[in-house]
Amino acid sequence: MLCLRRRRRGGLMGEKGYTFFMMDESSFIFGVDLDGVVGDFYGIMREITAEWLHKPVESLTREVGYGLDEWGVAEYGGYDRLHRFAVTQRSLFRDMKPIAGAPVALRRLSNRGVRIRIITHRIFLKYFHKTSITQTVDWLDSYDIPYWDLCFMNDKGAVGAHVYIDDAPANIIDLRGQGCRTIVFTNSTNRHLPGPRADRWEEVEEMVMEALAEWVGRRRGDGSFGKRA
Repeated sequence: MLCLRRRRRGGLMGEKGYTFFMMDESSFIFGVDLDGVVGDFYGIMREITAEWLHKPVESLTREVGYGLDEWGVAEYGGYDRLHRFAVTQRSLFRDMKPIAGAPVALRRLSNRGVRIRIITHRIFLKYFHKTSITQTVDWLDSYDIPYWDLCFMNDKGAVGAHVYIDDAPANIIDLRGQGCRTIVFTNSTNRHLPGPRADRWEEVEEMVMEALAEWVGRRRGDGSFGKRA
């Protein structure tokens, strides 16, 4: 687990362990996944996979599950090998396009006092963590995506947020199992999961603002806010 926090005058500083990033009530925290939520992960991976497999991109379905089994990657070394190629040889995390509306929605939320805490599991493979982290920071800056905290970790509930958004079924189930309020960002990997869900970032923004209003009401003593799925 690695978490980076923006300094007051720019730059990043690292923190080890969970204590510094646990939930507090001094600000409203929005826990944001990147791949498939803010960045068009499946779009760029479809292009990279077509090259890797030496197949026409049109031959790869857009309707995929979480492990991309529908593209037949197992026969060529599996997802981990594809992922390593995508990051180290095709700059996956630097060249990915954002999901439509995501950067501007996050800027508006940040301007309204929402603390953006990005939580991603991008360093799950060994030996190229620095590359993954550097590409991620450069990408966030290149699209002017605001954030206070940038956490690379598997257990997303450990660092705390008042509301989360994710697309990976296992993450969503785990977060909700911990009692965390979690929005599903819709794609082909998660249509079987119950809501709340959002198909577009305009809907995400509305749902987060509703949660923020509940949190403000609770702090004022005239409303309520609690962890819930």
